[in-house]
Amino acid sequence: MSIFGTRPEAIKLAPVIDVLRNDNRFESIVCVTAQHRQMLDQVLDVFSITPDYDLDIMREDQDLYDITCKVIQGLKEVFLRAKPDIILVQGDTTTVLAASLSAFYSGITVGHVEAGLRTKDKKNPYPEEINRRLTSVLTDFHFAPTEWSKNNLLDEGIIPENIFITGNTVVDALFWALKKIEQTNYPEVEQIKDRIEKMAGGGRIILITAHRRESFGQPFREMCQAIKLFAENHPDVHMVYPVHMNPNVREPVNELLKNIANVHLIEPLGYLPFVWLMNRSYLILTDSGGIQEEAPSLSKPVLVMRETTERPEGISAGTSILVGRDNNKIVETLESFFTDQNRYQSVTQIANPYGDGKAAQKIVEILIENGVGLVLDK
Repeated sequence: MSIFGTRPEAIKLAPVIDVLRNDNRFESIVCVTAQHRQMLDQVLDVFSITPDYDLDIMREDQDLYDITCKVIQGLKEVFLRAKPDIILVQGDTTTVLAASLSAFYSGITVGHVEAGLRTKDKKNPYPEEINRRLTSVLTDFHFAPTEWSKNNLLDEGIIPENIFITGNTVVDALFWALKKIEQTNYPEVEQIKDRIEKMAGGGRIILITAHRRESFGQPFREMCQAIKLFAENHPDVHMVYPVHMNPNVREPVNELLKNIANVHLIEPLGYLPFVWLMNRSYLILTDSGGIQEEAPSLSKPVLVMRETTERPEGISAGTSILVGRDNNKIVETLESFFTDQNRYQSVTQIANPYGDGKAAQKIVEILIENGVGLVLDK
């Protein structure tokens, strides 16, 4: 049973679900918590995933207590009915922690996709750092994307035989999406293409995403001030910002960025239009985790507006630059990528340290090798 609740989890588990449902050694069951309803449903539609169980927990103004309690209680009933041998969870959301704890209570094996990411700062990112640390204690199969994430788990006492390096499934999903965009004229993709080209006229674009909970308040205003300052100094560069629906994001963004001619505030995009926009961009300014993993496969530099990252492989390789949330540093680094073409070109040549697009197949093969799945007659 694959369990997920948010858009990033759905994107990263979709390749695994696809491999499972095409392998007759498995009965693949999908359960969504709908921790995020609208954004989740978009991805389910793109990947043609129909949930077998839907907890539909999302409510207005829900908090971490609400999500945790509803997932645990809802999965109790689902597990009694479906009786899965193993659950797969992905990443570090509250759904991941609550589902893993529910499985432990029910005596069900847990497989954790994207295991071992750490900042070693329990408040950054919040609550994800604690979610993934606690999930690791409950996990039986740790699917670590890189050697670094494996070593984090070893440092915490996880048995080496239970850790498997697979690469990150987001690269699988990205390659799938690029192929779909190339082969099919999706109306949503065509709409964003037309809109962006009317805005930018073939010019350079900075794609912005920013929504981290730990940035709310003054740090978020600093980030917006940096965007404003750079935009005003570079009227020929267009900054496109799909604005997250959280009011803690929307209020400062609209206050500080709304009336700047070359800052384009748009509604959140579906997965395929967003992949197209990443690929169209000159560089990406973000506080997201997944984009740090995707952008290197598109040869796009990533400026990470966070104080720390659980994805240091990109920093070490040079595909990502940690710029923090100080507006001076953000602007200074942005400037360097527009004035120093050697720096820009050198970053675009670096291979993606997060995988080769075959992580989902590796995960399923590991399950089979370790006794999960039916044994078929030859």
